Amino acid sequence: MKLTETIQTADWKSEKHVPAIIVDKKDGVLNIKAHVGEEVAHPNTLEHHIAWIKVFFKPEGAKFPIEVGSYEFSAHGEEDLFTEPCVETSVKTDKGGEVYALSYCNIHGLWENSLEV
Repeated sequence: MKLTETIQTADWKSEKHVPAIIVDKKDGVLNIKAHVGEEVAHPNTLEHHIAWIKVFFKPEGAKFPIEVGSYEFSAHGEEDLFTEPCVETSVKTDKGGEVYALSYCNIHGLWENSLEV
């Protein structure tokens, strides 16, 4: 089995795993927000949490996407502190293309979403 065959794109049961992507394009800058749990909150406990989110951008005409950010969430209940699976980054480009977000749930695996900009 290939790793790409393990990436899921639809939600499982009533929990949200697929990262939501919001992009605001202004003056040649893509302001990208990726977060898990937009409509239904994902559990955020030591036993069940989103461990990381990666954001990629594939410029129009490019062969491969470029990783623009990798974010690891480390606080899962220590001292009642919980990291929320939400990230923001900016990319300067005059090109359109596609933004991808990949998230990892420690129980339910890899989840992907994309948005054309």
